[in-house]
Amino acid sequence: MGLTLQERRSVTRETRRKYRRVRRGEKTKILDEFTGLTEYNRKYALQLLKGTLKARRGPPGVAGPRGHPRVYDPSMLAVLRRLWAVFGFMCGKRLSAAIRANLALLEKFCELRDVKPRTRELLLRISPATIDRLLAADRKRLRFRGRSHTRAGSLRRDQIPIRTFGEADQKQPGYVEVDLVGHDGGSTSGDYAQTLTLTDVDTGWTEVAAVRNKAQKWVFPALQNLVSLLPFPLQGMNADNGGEFININLISWCAAQKVAFTRIRPYRKNDNPYVEQKNNVVVRSSVGYLRYEGASEVAMLNRIYALLRLQINFLFPSMKLVEKTRAGARVYRRYDVPTTPYQRVLNSPQISKARKAALRRQFQGINPVALAREIGALQVQLEAKALRRQRLVQDRRGPDIRAVAS
Repeated sequence: MGLTLQERRSVTRETRRKYRRVRRGEKTKILDEFTGLTEYNRKYALQLLKGTLKARRGPPGVAGPRGHPRVYDPSMLAVLRRLWAVFGFMCGKRLSAAIRANLALLEKFCELRDVKPRTRELLLRISPATIDRLLAADRKRLRFRGRSHTRAGSLRRDQIPIRTFGEADQKQPGYVEVDLVGHDGGSTSGDYAQTLTLTDVDTGWTEVAAVRNKAQKWVFPALQNLVSLLPFPLQGMNADNGGEFININLISWCAAQKVAFTRIRPYRKNDNPYVEQKNNVVVRSSVGYLRYEGASEVAMLNRIYALLRLQINFLFPSMKLVEKTRAGARVYRRYDVPTTPYQRVLNSPQISKARKAALRRQFQGINPVALAREIGALQVQLEAKALRRQRLVQDRRGPDIRAVAS
């Protein structure tokens, strides 16, 4: 028959005093004797003798929670979710950098008045891995899909040199990639809106604009307007092989502006990786996959993009691939520290001091929460407008045969 609880406690007290006085070599023998006498688990017995076993929390007779106490409580998680929404539901690495870079700006506009000092401290020290773990359940609901709408241009493509991703080695602002994102809603019949995306390779600075369709009449002026918004002069442009870019108007304009104009290889989207990434994280995550058409919906898209450019360029950090190495079947990628395009422009020696000063003044006037709130309201209006038009079209066509058959 084993020892009673009282006897075990008495043996533990006596053995603990003896265990603390002896040297390391003798502690193993004492531990062996103690576990043999009390029949305790060896790990548990070691914690008893060291005095590192934490008392259980809760009423007597009820087992308390195991492990370390929770550091990030529900109130802190609620603030984290709020900031995650403000900064566009980005990943943990980018979100932790965004919080640290913009926390002072949020406090300036009194958007964190209800946040306790302890919560503020936790926000500044939380790791990217912990952010991803805490937000994993919320992130599962965010999934996107897309399709390509590129058609070959009518002009001879041999007039435009090819640039592949491996040759992309621009180390200064001004070399951009451009692309179109179609908002067809699953049906490519008729005219539907397109989003023109322009991304600088070096800084990640991105400009977006909506156009009625892919005709040169709309795309070319929109592209000129986006170039005028860049905080640095345009030096080079890389596009896909679609007819909206492979045309005489754009070629002549680039020649007159002394801008290097290149194109990607056919059916090789990886040759334009920077703008392809922005098509998803900027355009699709902001306006979704509904069908948008007509002047009113294009105008509403552009109202959203006018605010969105402030978010993605001034507030949202991005990571750039620094090195990619292969070891057997595994590929290892190393990225730089998450940094906003605005900060990359300020760090660039090619940008004038006057332009940097103007950008600093513009940044100080941005309220991140108010900006996110305004964008969210416009997104709700745009979605409601598109769905209302979709229902009207469906009513004119009559019931869906497939729905009736099922």
